[in-house]
Amino acid sequence: MRAAQYLPVLSWARSYGRAELSNDLMAGVIVTIMLIPQSLAYALLAGLPPEAGLYASIAPILLYAIFGTSRALAVGPVAVVSLLTASAVGQVAEQGTAGYAVAALTLAFLSGSFLLLLGFLRLGFLANFLSHPVIAGFITASGILIAASQLKHILGVNAHGHTLLEILASIAAHLHEVNWVTLAIGFSATTFLFWARRWLKPGLLRLGAPAALADILTKAGPVAAVVATTVTVWALDLVEMGVKIVGEVPQSLPPLTLPVFAPDLLAALLVPAVLISVIGFVESVSVAQTLAAKKRQRIDPDQELIGLGAANIGAAFTGGYPVTGGFARSVVNCDAGAETPAAGAYTALGLAIAALALTPLVYFLPNATLAATIIVAVLSLVDFSILRRTWDYSRADFIAVSATVLVTLGLGVEVGVASGVAISVLLHLYKTSRPHVAEVGRVPGTEHFRNVLRHDVETAPTVLTLRIDESLYFVNAGFLEELIFSRLAERKKVKHVVLMFSAVNEVDYSALETLEAINHRLKELGVGLHLSEVKGPVMDRLKRSRIVDGLNGRVFLSQHDAWTTLIAEASE
Repeated sequence: MRAAQYLPVLSWARSYGRAELSNDLMAGVIVTIMLIPQSLAYALLAGLPPEAGLYASIAPILLYAIFGTSRALAVGPVAVVSLLTASAVGQVAEQGTAGYAVAALTLAFLSGSFLLLLGFLRLGFLANFLSHPVIAGFITASGILIAASQLKHILGVNAHGHTLLEILASIAAHLHEVNWVTLAIGFSATTFLFWARRWLKPGLLRLGAPAALADILTKAGPVAAVVATTVTVWALDLVEMGVKIVGEVPQSLPPLTLPVFAPDLLAALLVPAVLISVIGFVESVSVAQTLAAKKRQRIDPDQELIGLGAANIGAAFTGGYPVTGGFARSVVNCDAGAETPAAGAYTALGLAIAALALTPLVYFLPNATLAATIIVAVLSLVDFSILRRTWDYSRADFIAVSATVLVTLGLGVEVGVASGVAISVLLHLYKTSRPHVAEVGRVPGTEHFRNVLRHDVETAPTVLTLRIDESLYFVNAGFLEELIFSRLAERKKVKHVVLMFSAVNEVDYSALETLEAINHRLKELGVGLHLSEVKGPVMDRLKRSRIVDGLNGRVFLSQHDAWTTLIAEASE
């Protein structure tokens, strides 16, 4: 049982049969077709040789199949993590050098180690501290940055920059260097990929093609673009006209590589590794949970940390760079019929065959085509509707999303990630620091109590009942104290204050001390402090303190008991 907890493969492999094999093989083939150009493209985005993308898609997938709990998640290079890798590694080594590749390996190792540590400590719940609006804002901004960063390959110019303003300014300064042949290739590939993504499948279906075939051909759109532009560059000898190409890609399986453990390098990459781990884990778990829900399956976030950690460690020792679960490829994997993580293993096998046999065929592949593949992929991540939806629903969430987008675009992805984490935590603290506290009264003729501002209810001038709709802890306890005494200052006839604890799940020690201080001040004022509807676990802890025995009032089982008792006493 203990082994199965850390090795989910032992659970699903026992019932693996012919039907699962057939479905997984089909999914593996489809995802392999999709991943070949995508892996090469994301390596380009990370500033690494194209083979690094293939290597990062082989061992990590195999390791996740053993240790991961999602049956559809496809692990490998993704756009946002590739951009974060380029940003982090670019600060410690020059792109194109051996030191750059080694730093990327080390970054993957640090990220994997951090994820494994969180997994073994069962800290998967920490992902909940990143709010979805903030993550959506960060991904939207990252998508814009990634697309902008690839324009230099579409135009054939030598631009640079880490922020949107820097990238656009650099491109503008080099516009006179545009290679028009490269631009024609890049524009054609981008247009075709957008058309294939939106219109190819409906067109094939109208022509009578089977749905499965139409789906496969649509997913193979990037492969078609790769083949067409590669053949064009080779046949017309466009390299002589300045078109930049991928060039020679080693024809081999992933090599055995070793990270570097130099203290200076580890110190420089530690924070970026943590940020990459957090973003990668949140994105991966979100995708895995969504796909699992479709098939009434479940995932274990703590074990997902271990699975992703193992995948990154594998990438570090096989020539790759940081990886995580990708949205697009995972959806394709699920839609293609993947039944178990074995589909990922078959994908890894297909990519290994490609690394051994197909790499000479991409020698003349233009960088502009890979850039087009990235642009089309990442623009699907851009979702400005989150701004309108949060504006309509919650201004605090809108501010958080807007701040994350602006910081990421203006200061870069690393600062954007850090600000997203900080904003998420601050947003949580802000919301819980001002808990919703409602004054309630009795609905006539019933035992129900509702907010006096929303319902026509009975109240009494001598009894003030406040329903606390939040757990009490050090951040919000002072707010409750201030609210109680401000109400008492307005209502001189109050003789009893009842705190309705029906929604209170926790009272920490700071809040306990605040309750004791409230009790002491009310006693001096001759006002009773009462509690009602206290949950069992909360009551158990309160009984271990001085608050219950020293309470200047009583603890009532229900708010109705408190109301009838205190009203009766007031009328005597």
